[in-house]
Amino acid sequence: MLFSVSIQTKDFVLNTEVAHLREGDTRVGAVCAFVGTVRDRNDGQSVKTLELEHYPGMTEKAIEAMIDEAQRRFDIFGARVIHRVGLLQPLDQIVLVAVTSAHRGESFQACEFLMDYLKTQAPFWKKEDTPEGARWVDARVSDDQALAKWGINAGNAGA
Repeated sequence: MLFSVSIQTKDFVLNTEVAHLREGDTRVGAVCAFVGTVRDRNDGQSVKTLELEHYPGMTEKAIEAMIDEAQRRFDIFGARVIHRVGLLQPLDQIVLVAVTSAHRGESFQACEFLMDYLKTQAPFWKKEDTPEGARWVDARVSDDQALAKWGINAGNAGA
């Protein structure tokens, strides 16, 4: 089983990460992967750049705990989470969540669960540079609602 987390400034290559995740595991019948990119708009405003900060060590442990919870909930064989930090441009890849299992349903659910969890529970701080100046990005009510469908009440929006 391969369960790993990487917080990094460098970009990632999807097919390389997926190949590594499933390498040598003949039980794998399904791989679900989500790749998120930096948008050029947020809340109706143009975004020039997005800068992400984190606490090394603490962020990785929080995401590892999320993967542990996904393992408890779903029959998965492996999971890989990469989250980039630093200064990013629109269209840059920002996050990868990849999950392996025997069948697609478990992979889809675990991947969605991990993304919903990441959006609300991972300790990242995001600052957008807009034409009106820099602003910190708050959690969204919709992200809390997405996590609530898994029975987890976050209450991060507006905090």
